[in-house]
Amino acid sequence: MTELSALSAVPSGARNAVLKFYFGPMDCGKSTLALQMNYNHGRQGRRGLVLTKHDRSGGPKVTSRIGLGLEAIEVEDSLDLVRLVTSHERIDYLICDEACFYTVEQIEQLADLVDEHGIDVYAFGLASDFRSVMFPGAQRLFELADEVCRLQVEVLCWCGRPGQLNARVVGGVLARTGEQVVIGDTDASPVRYQVLCRRHHRSGQLGEGGDPA
Repeated sequence: MTELSALSAVPSGARNAVLKFYFGPMDCGKSTLALQMNYNHGRQGRRGLVLTKHDRSGGPKVTSRIGLGLEAIEVEDSLDLVRLVTSHERIDYLICDEACFYTVEQIEQLADLVDEHGIDVYAFGLASDFRSVMFPGAQRLFELADEVCRLQVEVLCWCGRPGQLNARVVGGVLARTGEQVVIGDTDASPVRYQVLCRRHHRSGQLGEGGDPA
């Protein structure tokens, strides 16, 4: 018997549908894996939709920092995911990038699609925000998902320790307050993000010159 993995392409109806959540800090390869999974499933004849919210590109796309990208459906807060999927003739799976930004109601809808419609859902996102507080959507995924997987691609803090937390840097200083969702990237913009270990996230040390890790 062939063992299934996260990248296995499985024909529709071959097994019970699953809700899987893949999480990790920035730069750990979440969007890259999402794109790879969509490719692998699609090449076996499975039909899927790719969804995203607040992608770093600023558009309805899934983009990775290694240069891969794909057009996607932007998940607005008002979007009913069950209605979206059932409006298509046949959908076998969903790729949900940046799922941490979905509303709690939309996470519930993803579970409904798995349980009531037999559609596989692969969700990707951050677990916590710049304050190290869990996003509501991510928390609900932890509570509902059949499998929760921390991505193992190593991300390092500037000090060389494993990077665990996403810091928001405003004007060269680590921010402790502000809106939970502010879109930025890891470049030298006035508002940017930097992956830090727990020690340096707590102390606010960004490394020499505050350069991105």
